[in-house]
Formats: sequence, C-alpha cells, structure tokens
Amino acid sequence: MYKNYIFDFYGTLADIRTDEDNFRLWKKMSEIYRALGAGYKPQELRRAFRRMEQREKAKLGGENAEPDLTRVFALLFYDKNVSCDDSQAKMTAITFRALSRRFLRAYDGVEELLEELRRRDRKLYLLSNAQTDFTRPEIEMLGLTRFFDGIVLSSEQGCKKPSPAFFRKLLEQYGLEPSESIMIGNDGTADISGARSVGMDTLYLRTAISPEEQGEINATYCVMDGDFRKAAGILLGTGFR
Repeated sequence: MYKNYIFDFYGTLADIRTDEDNFRLWKKMSEIYRALGAGYKPQELRRAFRRMEQREKAKLGGENAEPDLTRVFALLFYDKNVSCDDSQAKMTAITFRALSRRFLRAYDGVEELLEELRRRDRKLYLLSNAQTDFTRPEIEMLGLTRFFDGIVLSSEQGCKKPSPAFFRKLLEQYGLEPSESIMIGNDGTADISGARSVGMDTLYLRTAISPEEQGEINATYCVMDGDFRKAAGILLGTGFR
C-alpha cells in the first residue's frame, strides 16, 4: 500500500451543489451589505464581486492563480467607504456560502475508507481548489477534519491544481515522497495530470460533478461509474507498481 493518500474534496469525497448566479442570493447579500452601511443593489453587487475577483486573480498572475474571496468580500465594503475587519469579512464569506449552497453530503463509504486507512497507520491529506472560509467549515460539517494529517487549500496558497507548484507545496510542507503517495480525484486535468506531473500515482473517480474530459484519462486506476466504494476497494488493496 501507499504511505500517503492525498484526496481532492469536492466531487471526490463530497457531493455539493451551489448556485452563485441566483438573483435571490445577490438580493440577500445586498441586504446584508446595505444593513452594514454599504449601499449595493443586487446586480451591482454581483458585478462588483466578479470584477474584484478577477482583479485579485490578475494580481496573483497566471491561469492557475487563486485569490482569497474573503478579501474580495472585504474590498466590497471598502469600495463603499465602509470599514471591515477580519471577522466581518469572514462572516460575510460564510454567509454567502450558506446562502448559495443547495446541499452538501459525503459520498457513501467515505468515512469507512478514511477510518480504515487511519487504522492501518497511513497518512491522509486533503488538497483542494477551494476557499478557506467556504471549505474548512464544510469539511468540519461533514465530520471529516479529524481524519487528515494536513489540509492544503488553494486560496491559502495563491495557486491551484493542476499547477505542479501547488502539489509541491503539500509534498514539501509534509515531507512526502511522490513515489510513496497517491492522489485521488474526480478531475482528469486538475487532479490526475497535476499529480502525475510531480511523479505521483493517481486514482480517477468520475462523479456527477466531474468536468467533461477531453481525451483519455491517464490515471493509474480509474473508477468511471462514480461508485466510491469501488474506489475504496482499489485503495485498500493496492501495492506499489
């Protein structure tokens, strides 16, 4: 078996549906901003949010840059000459996520797999293209935080998968050998190609929210029907190749 198991989160361990284009979401958010002194109309707020998100991304540079959206929520206050401390920005981000999230659940068999890997003294890590103030609470909501030896999120690093730099941050931070590690993910480019670029084996799990893939998935192992228990069976029975 591998020593280190590195999981993507959304679409791999957890199924989630969000709607960030819903007018009611931006109406509620504009009400919150107005109540705190920042006078936005719903569509004005939505446009300003997207514009500032792109501006922050451009500052970081490159297609695989990942801005921290909590900073964007703060900048929206500043743009209306309203002060905003860290706790207010964080709560605004958490509220936005709660209002935009339709549902969140762990896939069947996730906890059992993680528990068994821990029982076998394997190291577990989470590497996700995700926002800190969206995702860390959601990992906790599902009761999964306790399983991981490390959690690395793109908004905390300023870059995201499939950038090799993002994978190397995890490997270097925790002193992991790529040859002793396997990446498990539902995105053939971000998860699989990215992990292969730094020398890791991979397991591709196609789920309902996997992106459409162009061409063959070049993974060490593949589960194409979204059955997490099949993926778990492979992981619990694998040896080094």
